[in-house]
Amino acid sequence: MSEESVIEVQDLSAGYGETVILENVNFTVKRGEIFGILGGSGCGKSTLLKHLIGLLPLRGGKVLIDGRELATAHGEERQKILRHIGVGYQSSALFGSMTLAENITLPLEEFTDLPAAAREAIAWTKLKLVSLENYGGHLPAEISGGMQKRAAIARAMALDPAVLFLDEPSAGLDPVTSAELDALILKLRDSLGVTFVIVTHELASIYAVADRVIMLDKQKKGIIAEGRPQDLRDESQDPFVRKFFHREA
Repeated sequence: MSEESVIEVQDLSAGYGETVILENVNFTVKRGEIFGILGGSGCGKSTLLKHLIGLLPLRGGKVLIDGRELATAHGEERQKILRHIGVGYQSSALFGSMTLAENITLPLEEFTDLPAAAREAIAWTKLKLVSLENYGGHLPAEISGGMQKRAAIARAMALDPAVLFLDEPSAGLDPVTSAELDALILKLRDSLGVTFVIVTHELASIYAVADRVIMLDKQKKGIIAEGRPQDLRDESQDPFVRKFFHREA
């Protein structure tokens, strides 16, 4: 993990309509880090993620990815920034009428001028990275939920992004499959140097993979804790933080 920041969030404010969800949020993500975004239901985890990847406009503040601001970028500049990030959605969001290999070629068709043979070769290479090289011809409905999650990660990696954003990657998975996904995330970080930003509430996964986390609070509309998850669990003096990490009512 580098000391260099790949993501800088400065005074971010976000919400929907008249409703403010987050105010004056500040944090950085270091290159090669596995960074977790935690918190209870309705605290703004998914809202923050959507603003980080440019799906929703900011109310205020900045999000810099490799020093470039996605929110104000347009045209070719915006495309360059988007090529540096990949996103794995909670539902996997694979196109059901397309094979896994075809799903992975979609970003390549949109963002590159590569010939079809090269796009297909890259798709199968990405499938091998997530141990799905024998399933490239399958439709999403023909594989398990855990395999769909891995296929979604393979698609998110199609353009060799510097940062992968994952929304609740372990949601709906049994403990064994979830642990396998954690191991995959660690392997990709260690072998390829990919930076991960993961929205999750699964404590086992947090302890297994996260180098550092922030915890959001609905009432405070922002960050109430930041650090190594083990340290927050064992040393935090905030009663709400302690309840979260110790699963207390």
